[in-house]
Amino acid sequence: MEQLNRIELRGNVGNVRLSNVGDSTVARFSLATNFVYKGREGDAVIETTWHNIVAWNGKGMPDLEKIEKGMPLYVCGRLRSSRFTGSDGTEKQVFEVVANKISFENTASV
Repeated sequence: MEQLNRIELRGNVGNVRLSNVGDSTVARFSLATNFVYKGREGDAVIETTWHNIVAWNGKGMPDLEKIEKGMPLYVCGRLRSSRFTGSDGTEKQVFEVVANKISFENTASV
């Protein structure tokens, strides 16, 4: 059986942080996705989920320096988890999407 670890997201960019690692540029940013459903009384409820994205420059990547807060993006990649011990001594687990493709979305279609 083939294993699969793939995630596709379409949402809006939150905070963006760029850094250089050797000759490569890495972008770390948050991406908000919304899920809309009807509440008990028939009103629309919007559930927002924030995703942590890591993107390295290279094939399938746009110019990472053009990514800005509020911008609509499509992100395809794989989910990765990591554990660390926080400054308060408790063990924490975080999930992030390691992007292998990013495309800028047309604002009229989002």
